[in-house]
Amino acid sequence: MKMKKLAAIAMSVAVTVSLAGCGGTTEKEATGTTTQNESAEETKDTFTIGFSNCSQDTPFFANMTPIIGDYGKEKGLEVISLNADNDVAKQNKDIQDLISRGIDVLLVNPVNEDGPSAGIEACNKAGIPVITVDKNVKKGYDAWVGRDNKEMGRLVGERLIELLGGKDAAKGTILEIQGTAGSTTMMNRRDGFDAAIAEAPGLKIVQSSYCDYDRSKAIPATQDLLQANKDVVAIYGHNDDMALGAAQVCAEQGFADVLVCGVDGLMEAVLKIEEGGYACTASNDPVLLGQTAVDTAIKIMAGEKVEEFVDAGTVVIDADNVADYADKELDFATMVK
Repeated sequence: MKMKKLAAIAMSVAVTVSLAGCGGTTEKEATGTTTQNESAEETKDTFTIGFSNCSQDTPFFANMTPIIGDYGKEKGLEVISLNADNDVAKQNKDIQDLISRGIDVLLVNPVNEDGPSAGIEACNKAGIPVITVDKNVKKGYDAWVGRDNKEMGRLVGERLIELLGGKDAAKGTILEIQGTAGSTTMMNRRDGFDAAIAEAPGLKIVQSSYCDYDRSKAIPATQDLLQANKDVVAIYGHNDDMALGAAQVCAEQGFADVLVCGVDGLMEAVLKIEEGGYACTASNDPVLLGQTAVDTAIKIMAGEKVEEFVDAGTVVIDADNVADYADKELDFATMVK
């Protein structure tokens, strides 16, 4: 892990944000804003986080911006957030903008693992630590705060086998609704699940075309697969949004006995577990993820060593523990109490 210049960066924690951001705008677009007019005493012992989010086009990504902003503010930090709209070129420009506005550390949810390389390289040259959030990049980062998506897929697969009667008794076809082609997240959620199901010789997996984590694409894909396959006993979606589309098709076509499961802990899915219309999900809590990312930034800025991969953790949610996570006021199940 690259930790160069961190001693100097740690010193900047005690320097005012106004000094660190000389030449920047008079007011930063942040959840917790400060201005150049604030006194050194008011901005003492703080620093500025820049957050480059890949997009706002899913509930998960949309939640990340306010979570990081609000938690940063709670910790007395300034957060400037920009949205790349799934455009690699825009994300690189956004990061350059954040650098020019005097950030001390970058949190980035990259469009893809090859994407914001120019922006990250600029941070490296400027001595600005880079923390990737959710998705990772190939190089240039100091820490990656995320989750083991292969493990999440494996945990869902193992729980599904239990619900189908165990390794020796489980029989039938499982439909797998896939995410985005080439996505590391997709491949890991697929591989972890498939490895678990391989332990049950009576189960067979049939995969859909790529549905890009989009419910509207998962619905017709599920309709086609149900028509083409017999003995379907379960459906697994690479995220809950697609799996909920599959559950809708099952309900409309009378496949009440088909067990549907997914990944993310989307509250809509959690509430359906509570109702009995959904089997299980693996939590991908954006609250804990965002807070862990901010906490990791605080440690790095204080000169502490952190692991290259910081696991934000997961849990399988099913009928046995759903009461602990169901909350209509939330978008996602959270492990933060």
